[in-house]
Amino acid sequence: QLGRLFTKPLQGALNLLILKALRRRPMHGYGITNLIQEVSDEVLDIEEGSLYPALHKMEHDGWVTSEWALSDTNRRVRYYKLTPKGERQLATEEREYHRVNAAIAKALKYV
Repeated sequence: QLGRLFTKPLQGALNLLILKALRRRPMHGYGITNLIQEVSDEVLDIEEGSLYPALHKMEHDGWVTSEWALSDTNRRVRYYKLTPKGERQLATEEREYHRVNAAIAKALKYV
């Protein structure tokens, strides 16, 4: 049961981080991972094997849209953009993150 308890929050944290990054501006996958790594003082490193399946699911769910464009280095990359539905999901993900984080903090205090 414990594994199931932590699987959803960890996936939720990944979704939260990606959606929060895209709230700033449309970005390509490499830009998303770099931003998250940079702002987390190099602690969080999202691998491609986790990032792109999450982005594809978000696109399927209507949370993000994507389009091909040229990067700053003239490479053809897919840029992801947050949708209004994604904005609503971001708010949901933030609430859930804070709820779970508070529960874990409380458990750590009393266990």
